Amino acid sequence: MQHSFKKRVVVKLGTSVLTSGSPRLDRAHMVELVRQMARLHRAGHEIILVTSGAIAAGREHLGFPELSDSVASKQMLAAVGQSQLIQAWEQLFNLYGLHVGQMLLTRADLDDRERYLNARDTMQALLDNRIIPVINENDAVATIEIKVGDNDNLSALAALLAQADLLLLLTDQQGLFSADPRNNPDAKLIEQVDLIDDDLRALAGGSGTNLGTGGMATKLQAADVAMRAGVEVVIAAGHADGVIEQICTGNAIGTRFNAAASGLDERKRWILAGPPPSGQLRLDDGAVNALCGKGSSLLPKGVTAVLGQFKRGDALQLQDQQGRVIGRGIARYHSDEMIKLQGQHSRDIETILGFSYGPVVIHRNDLVVL
Repeated sequence: MQHSFKKRVVVKLGTSVLTSGSPRLDRAHMVELVRQMARLHRAGHEIILVTSGAIAAGREHLGFPELSDSVASKQMLAAVGQSQLIQAWEQLFNLYGLHVGQMLLTRADLDDRERYLNARDTMQALLDNRIIPVINENDAVATIEIKVGDNDNLSALAALLAQADLLLLLTDQQGLFSADPRNNPDAKLIEQVDLIDDDLRALAGGSGTNLGTGGMATKLQAADVAMRAGVEVVIAAGHADGVIEQICTGNAIGTRFNAAASGLDERKRWILAGPPPSGQLRLDDGAVNALCGKGSSLLPKGVTAVLGQFKRGDALQLQDQQGRVIGRGIARYHSDEMIKLQGQHSRDIETILGFSYGPVVIHRNDLVVL
């Protein structure tokens, strides 16, 4: 499979990979990673880099000051470190004659459809001009409400934004294990995953190292989002020999999550990547079967409960009778209107409300079944 298929690849590098577990950026290792990305780029692949490490870079640049653990201190370190970090990448890619373009994103850039499309167009323009997009969360200004919160999930959203073929989550672990390898000698590396279920989530447990913000659990969340959108995902050790090239040429390394066969169209990618749900709809078994089995739209008759307050156009989580999440979609009606419509026939919508936005409460084009 040597470079036969030109891929669009998102490479996510965690803090532990960039610092090699030390308190400062390991530039020798960063140049090795850049060398691999540059070679793939020369072979015709498109590379997008999602980088952690702004706070670590800020700390190093300021000579490791004693600071409180407040949000303001972290944002100050991120503000100082972000420019140091992008400068480091700029210099390293420059060794190979490549340019980088910085994209700082927050959750708010992805929640709003128009800003999402703008970000997608910017990324496309960088790639069209053979420039490497370098993406990080805008930590200096992001509040907790608008943060994606970790670069694993940010990299999955970047993969959706870029319509990438492959997402590499490089970390200080070799991949996902059947048990915690740090305290269980019988732990085996899981090489292939087709479906992320509760058993697998239980294996991922909490956060691993104390250096970054994401443990294996956030990597699984990210892999889940990307797989559903038709992106293949690999979790592997960022210090393994030639790891980026090995994965891109199809070698078995780390844990590979196979993409769902049918990727999602552009709008559904946004529904999956974009706004967190404002409310929930509980559905009866008939509606669940129609949505999951037949790809139908959701009719008011199938709704048994309306939870939370939301507006027309908000994202909603769809649940079965047991409260299991079966999908998400965009509301056609306000929550107060939905409460009046639940369990009713579509033909009665206008009689009940005095107006109608059509016979369905969520159209199948605005719906992603999970």
